[in-house]
Amino acid sequence: MSRKKKNPAIANSAPQPVKTAGSILPGDAIASKKAAVLGAQNRNYRPLTVIVICIVLTAGGFFFIRQRINAGTGAAPAAQALLPSAAATDEFIYPAALFADGNARHYEYKGPAGTIKYFILKSSDGVIRAAFDACDVCWRAGKGYYQVGDRMICRNCGQKFASIRVNEV
Repeated sequence: MSRKKKNPAIANSAPQPVKTAGSILPGDAIASKKAAVLGAQNRNYRPLTVIVICIVLTAGGFFFIRQRINAGTGAAPAAQALLPSAAATDEFIYPAALFADGNARHYEYKGPAGTIKYFILKSSDGVIRAAFDACDVCWRAGKGYYQVGDRMICRNCGQKFASIRVNEV
């Protein structure tokens, strides 16, 4: 009969519990299994937090830039016409001194068929001019014009023209 040499690592190790169909697992194994099933492991929310912060900052930046652009244009909110002469003729009379500074004034008329937006300004050649507050290219956007110096600029497409061309082009 031959003798086999015993492995010293096996000889010195503690006996392992035998797992059978109805046996109970050791305490550490139960806790780790319970944590895996219940999801009690720590989750890393840092990437989600960074994404949410980026979205909020981007939206805030767009809002801020839009407010700065609108504030710098000098465009006042549309106001009702100042002095209606006769309701039957639908004519409005404005004092010429109101436009002496050359700044465009935006107005709107609310009639039975809808609202008409328009602006009035004194152009660089000294003529008081009025026009619809709608770009001839992208009027469906309904954004109108704003004034920078002697130019009127579309808020949607950026089309520019000099004040002396108002109601001519």
